[in-house]
Amino acid sequence: MKAGKDLLSNILRALRLVWDCGPLLAVATVALVLLQGLLPLAGLYLMKLVVDTVAESLAASDKGAAFGSLALLIGLLGAVALLESVLASLARLLSMTQAQVVTDRMYDILHAKSLEVDLEYYESPQYHDTLHRAQREAPFRPTHLLNGLTQLVQNSISLVAMAGLLLWLHWGVVIVLLAVAIPGALVRMRYAGKMHAWERKQTPTERLAWYFSWILTRDTHAKEVRLFNLGPLFMNRFREVRSQLRRERIKITNKRTMAELFALAGATVTVFGLFAFLAYRSVQGLITLGDLVMYYQAIQRGQGFLREVLNGLAGLYEDNLFLANLYEFLDLEPRLAEPSHPTPVPKLAKTGIEFNHVSFQYPSESRRVLDDVTLTVRPGEHIALVGENGAGKTTLIKLLCRLYDPSEGRITIEGADLRQCRITELRREISVIFQDYARYHLTARENIWLGNIDVPPDQEAIAMAARQAGVDEVIEGLTNGYETVLGKWFEGGEELSVGQWQKLALARAFLRNAQIIVLDEPTSAMDAKAEYEVFKKFHELASGRTAILISHRLSTVRMADCIYVMEDGRIVESGTHDDLVNRGGRYAHLFERQAQYYRK
Repeated sequence: MKAGKDLLSNILRALRLVWDCGPLLAVATVALVLLQGLLPLAGLYLMKLVVDTVAESLAASDKGAAFGSLALLIGLLGAVALLESVLASLARLLSMTQAQVVTDRMYDILHAKSLEVDLEYYESPQYHDTLHRAQREAPFRPTHLLNGLTQLVQNSISLVAMAGLLLWLHWGVVIVLLAVAIPGALVRMRYAGKMHAWERKQTPTERLAWYFSWILTRDTHAKEVRLFNLGPLFMNRFREVRSQLRRERIKITNKRTMAELFALAGATVTVFGLFAFLAYRSVQGLITLGDLVMYYQAIQRGQGFLREVLNGLAGLYEDNLFLANLYEFLDLEPRLAEPSHPTPVPKLAKTGIEFNHVSFQYPSESRRVLDDVTLTVRPGEHIALVGENGAGKTTLIKLLCRLYDPSEGRITIEGADLRQCRITELRREISVIFQDYARYHLTARENIWLGNIDVPPDQEAIAMAARQAGVDEVIEGLTNGYETVLGKWFEGGEELSVGQWQKLALARAFLRNAQIIVLDEPTSAMDAKAEYEVFKKFHELASGRTAILISHRLSTVRMADCIYVMEDGRIVESGTHDDLVNRGGRYAHLFERQAQYYRK
């Protein structure tokens, strides 16, 4: 019972989606289905009249009059055939148009859901499996279901017409045709379930093959793949994985094909047995020659329509199984809850930003990345977070941006818990450039403007941000200046150095008029002198605004108002640069270890 409800629910959900994409297309499709379903019966009846007229004309004395009637019937039969062809062409056009509209709409839905889910999901392999299955099914499965349902309705209308005609001959004919058609449908349903279960099980393996292909075809790994001659290795691994998947898929398909062959053989024998029965009745004079032709064609078409109806039902069952993959993704709920009664993000004025006994661990890990962290960033203060990789510095910033929520403790702005504010409004008040900043293969102007898309892409504002980041001369030296496409993905694109890309990312941060600015290792590709100049200018530009700096180079953070030293998710020291050096603790040890390289 539950399976039936799920099937109906999934089908209705898919049909609502198709209807929302184009009501007029859906109505036109239904009208065509009705016409196409009834035309075969008209064709069969006209064929009977043609054959009977030919038989009668053989004994008629007035051949001309008989041929006139025959010509009219043939003309009508031709008109029906022409109408069938026209409707079939219109149906293909409608189907193609609808498929394109629905496919584009499904990409919109997938993209929207991908933006809606929290960053936490990306830590889970199961999420990536779910996303992979959804991406595989979304572009075509709803349209496939609609086409299948359309054909099912059309074939059902034609089947009812044929069944009525065959019942006039003998009710047993309908029962026999039904009995021989059912096994084929059961075979398809059985193997649809097997294939669905197999594909769900093999999703991680399919993603592994996709990963090897991604390594071989993207610029991300291009240099290392060539320098270390990794191409043959990854090509071989891709072939091995794909070969394994191919063998298992073919094995299931072979079994399905053999089972379908036996079912089809039984149906074929039955049809010709019924043909012999019709021939016998015709010889006995119980039916006319036209009846023989009409009933035989009705049996053939009826068997075909019945087979298509049962296959259509099996197809709906199959589509339902695979639609579940899509809905599994679309039904994911964000784990970061929006407040039911949100409060505006406060302006930093008195207490500033407070981390109160904050602890955090990623869902996929057992250890705590942050452990009982407490610190305060006063309004307008510039602080620095330093420490070894994995100390928890970037995680602290992710919590501040509400990419995650703390496992314990809370973070407040002017006393208001971050969880009381709308997520989008909170993030609008924070400008962050992470170490793994994005490189957009768009124009230089757009690369900077993306830092604040709420404002018009004003030339002066963008140029000012570029000057502040020290990348204006680089941009002006490009072929088309700010209108130059960056990167090599598209025609006419020009590549930047790693350091130039970093300065471009900094320009994005400067363009955003936010209360809080965070720089998380954004200058790691620059030399120490260039990084120092960037941070010095940054302190000047960020005067009056709250800033958080993260850097491995301690010489560049010495100008911060307060430096926090993190180790194993805890704050082990804090103070000004001079205080920490004089204290002779962890910071002094790290600073001395770095300084000795500059003394040589």
